[in-house]
Amino acid sequence: MTPSKKDNQKIKVLVWLSGGVDSAVAAYLLKQQWYEVTGGFMKNYVSETGNCTTYDDATEAIKVADFLWIKLLSFDLQKEYNEKIINYIYEWYKKWITPNPDVLCNSLIKFDVFLQKALDMGFDYIATGHYARIEDAENVPRATLNVTPKTSKWKSKPEDNKIYKLLKWHDSNKDQSYFLAGLNQFQLSKSLFPIWALEKPEVRKIAKQIWLPNAERKDSQGLCFVGNVPIRTFLEQKLPKKEWTTIDEQWTVIGKHQGARFFTIGQRQGLNLPPDRYVTKIDVKKNIVTVWPRWSEFLNQKEIHLTDRHRIGQEYALPLEVGAKIRYRQIEPQPAVLVKSPKSIKSKVKWSTLQPWWLDDLMTIVFDDEQWAVAPGQVVVAYIGDECIGSGIIE
Repeated sequence: MTPSKKDNQKIKVLVWLSGGVDSAVAAYLLKQQWYEVTGGFMKNYVSETGNCTTYDDATEAIKVADFLWIKLLSFDLQKEYNEKIINYIYEWYKKWITPNPDVLCNSLIKFDVFLQKALDMGFDYIATGHYARIEDAENVPRATLNVTPKTSKWKSKPEDNKIYKLLKWHDSNKDQSYFLAGLNQFQLSKSLFPIWALEKPEVRKIAKQIWLPNAERKDSQGLCFVGNVPIRTFLEQKLPKKEWTTIDEQWTVIGKHQGARFFTIGQRQGLNLPPDRYVTKIDVKKNIVTVWPRWSEFLNQKEIHLTDRHRIGQEYALPLEVGAKIRYRQIEPQPAVLVKSPKSIKSKVKWSTLQPWWLDDLMTIVFDDEQWAVAPGQVVVAYIGDECIGSGIIE
């Protein structure tokens, strides 16, 4: 489907070129559909140590833009990224909470700061290489459009008053809707995912067929924009090591560790543990890590309390049957019911001291089956069928 023109003007799209093959193919597909395409590279994090990938990513983005004959704009967002993401990571680990920076990186950087800059510069949309789908209420895929909307200043509701749906990608192994569950209606209305109908092998095939310079580049791993840096190495830049004891369920000392805050629920690596022992409790104040067997009640839960409820589109009455994921690598959503938390239950963490818009009241999700290694601070994402309806933070 080719977008219609208004006054002989093409629809202007700013494509986030990450340096990876997915965003490169996204830019190529939009050019084929006669969009006016410009590339945008975000410089969010730079480190002279470790495995920071910013410089390599920038080099690849330049190669792709030159190959596709499109202009490439550079955006230095280090200040915003440090304030919204880096400080968030450190503050949460100080409080023994394991955060998910990739989710906030999308809702607060890529589809917030980057989007706003694009709209201020006169672009109609931004586009990325995410593995997800966007549809409006009439089920029109948001990979191509047949109208030319006006640009507008930042707001939370779409100007066309439609309801936009965030849907899972076709391949559940690559689906990234989990990381996009913090987006709002306006962000969805101004975003395009051009590879929405392709499988991953097809994306690679297109890249090779047109001789994209990064066709063989491996997919990125690690923290959003930080690169292949172990989380412990990253944290040690600001959080000093503090050796103390690791104990088991009998309160027997079974080893030492370099700091309780460096570990998370369900972890084994880095502790030299006996077989079938996993982290079940972290006491940052006393600097003690407690480990129990995999079958421990502390590692298997059906009922999880959630704060920072976020609804993407339609409002639903509770109780509500959903499928839900407590982590990205949980490939298929698990059957559960969303219910209101009893009034007697209150948040133990003052989330508002970390992010001012977060709520103090809770919602509870009850799974049909026990979920393993539920970690405070991680994101629970809810689905009805293929539609991602919202998210919450594990209390």
